[in-house]
Amino acid sequence: MNFLQSLEISASGLYAQRKRMDIIASNLANIETTRTPEGGPYRRKMIVMRARPVTDFDRILDLQARGVSVDGVVDDPGPFKKVFNPTHPDADKNGYLLKPNIDLLVEMTNLLIARRVFEANVGVLKVTKQMAIKALEIGR
Repeated sequence: MNFLQSLEISASGLYAQRKRMDIIASNLANIETTRTPEGGPYRRKMIVMRARPVTDFDRILDLQARGVSVDGVVDDPGPFKKVFNPTHPDADKNGYLLKPNIDLLVEMTNLLIARRVFEANVGVLKVTKQMAIKALEIGR
């Protein structure tokens, strides 16, 4: 693997984790949203990622250098939370309110993991840069 592949892998990881943090932020911002334009409460979003070859040449040779790509954002099919709150305007006739299927603890844990992975990719970028600078100095 060369310096450019290393940079591309780290950059793809940074992009994917930034997108993941954006989705988590959206989930946290909508943790109390009981009415959406589609109808019903907000449904938790999840990001779908997959490993991908770094370049077309790597794909042809089936090399192990892999980056990550974001395939999309999907809705979490999990059930909504049912809370008894008869005074809420969105409550049903029995007084139950459907709330988003978002767990604060899960979202905060996912945010912490995404942050750590983002930081690790930044570290790889820094080390790769230092290695490239040393290689250039040696080549003088």
